[in-house]
Amino acid sequence: MKDARDDKDDDSLPSFSPFLSCKKPSFSVLVWPPQMRHGFLLVDKPVGPTSHDCVDMVRKALSETKVGHLGTLDPAASGLLVMAVGAKALKVIELFDELEKEYEAEVTLGAESTTYDREGVITEVPPKPGREEPNFSTIQNLIQDRFIGKIDQVPPGYSAVKIGGERAYQKMRQGRGVNIPPRQVEITSCEILSYEYPTLTLTVNCGSGTYIRSLAHDLGSLLRCGGYLSALRRTKVGEWKVEDAVAPKKAAWGHVIALKDILTKFPRVELTDDQADDTTHGRDIPVDVTDNTIGWYDGLPIAILTPRGSGAHARKVL
Repeated sequence: MKDARDDKDDDSLPSFSPFLSCKKPSFSVLVWPPQMRHGFLLVDKPVGPTSHDCVDMVRKALSETKVGHLGTLDPAASGLLVMAVGAKALKVIELFDELEKEYEAEVTLGAESTTYDREGVITEVPPKPGREEPNFSTIQNLIQDRFIGKIDQVPPGYSAVKIGGERAYQKMRQGRGVNIPPRQVEITSCEILSYEYPTLTLTVNCGSGTYIRSLAHDLGSLLRCGGYLSALRRTKVGEWKVEDAVAPKKAAWGHVIALKDILTKFPRVELTDDQADDTTHGRDIPVDVTDNTIGWYDGLPIAILTPRGSGAHARKVL
């Protein structure tokens, strides 16, 4: 209801009144960015831009400079990028280094590539007299025998692997060549989705550090017909699916999964007022924890704890 004094001017006030009448100012407070959150954002990367390009798109969309990701995708690949948004979220990226990833990979047989994908120089491998095109069963059996479980894999020469302090791709571009030692990776499953020579489509579930480009190249080599990765789409990272992702330029704060929801599956300990104060000031607290236990206070994660002596210490304060 309108106050009766709002319609009066100062001249209408009694001369003996020591008070002045004035309207209460009407204004709204704008908070920017709206609903500031620290958490993870699921982004569907298109073919073309680098993973860093997508990070820049999200920074602009959210007006937030502190953005990173859990694992890169090559420019020629598309699919799920899990991004950490906010300083606190960046601190917990390390907890998700070993998540399994799922890919849909298209392999073109009958040719080889200098980069093991369609971005390199493609050379056809002429069929040898009397040798038939590999059939479905041959490919399936080879995959099961040689590419499932923990295997030794040599990363592509054109990769970000460091050799003697330099990126391998930098040496390759300078014509110096590289000798990359094999590394152990794990492929938990590799299923054939479709096959019509020369196009083979696979669904691959693998651990961190696996190069799908190397898988395509090695498969083609063992089939003795050559092969390279002609398309790649990441469909899952851990339990997160690309179907729930958003285009990088359309990212909004409402799409960010709160940090408190991201960390619920890790070991946790509820902290008292005094313990929370000690933790945030770098002092040890008398609680039993395992590595990477999350310290919670007032319904929020505030620290990554690690055992020290007979108690716990905050390895990182969130």
